[in-house]
Amino acid sequence: MRTRTSDSNGKGSSNLVAPKLARRPRKKRAERSEEIRQAIFLAAARVVGRHGYADASISKITAAAKVAHGTFYNYFASRQDLFEQLLPALGQLLLTHVTEEVAPVSDGFAREEKRLEAWFNFLQIHPEFYRILNEGEVFVPTAFRRHVEGFGSGYLRSLQRAKQRGDLEDFSDEELEPIAYILLAARAYLSFRYVSGNGRAPVPKYVATAYAKLLRHGLFAG
Repeated sequence: MRTRTSDSNGKGSSNLVAPKLARRPRKKRAERSEEIRQAIFLAAARVVGRHGYADASISKITAAAKVAHGTFYNYFASRQDLFEQLLPALGQLLLTHVTEEVAPVSDGFAREEKRLEAWFNFLQIHPEFYRILNEGEVFVPTAFRRHVEGFGSGYLRSLQRAKQRGDLEDFSDEELEPIAYILLAARAYLSFRYVSGNGRAPVPKYVATAYAKLLRHGLFAG
């Protein structure tokens, strides 16, 4: 059949070309390859979340992903290679989730409330993340440090923008960085205390109200 194609100069020309169906098998192979990689990746997250890094063997991961043991090495050089990629990928997923949840909120105080809510919501969706993060300092220290520093700098930028809007007037520019890490630490310890083992149960409402009052009468008191 005749279809319009582009020549090397980008101008349209009429040529006989192979039907699109002739190219589909190659696309399907690429898609299938990516699906397998994602299956292994998501299985690793579940296995590490349930058993921890130390007991997350390749055999457990491939069994959970429903792929052959040897298939693993088509996508990852080693178990450690997979682990090094796991925390950054989930961290980016968390960042995207929180950013999208907070974006519609303009008030500085309300944004901080929303950040905590978004964090707990993410743990309900991805309960494995807490253990992956918690054990990451030992098993993937470089990835863990990058994760913490990345979130710390991101939080700092948010606080700087809040100050530019007129919030946080009682804090100097230098004090904003420790404030960012204090708030991140609060999330971590609140999760340790109030997120259940499977991460599915909702966090008690009084946790959010206590956090909000602390912010209202402390951070945003000015």
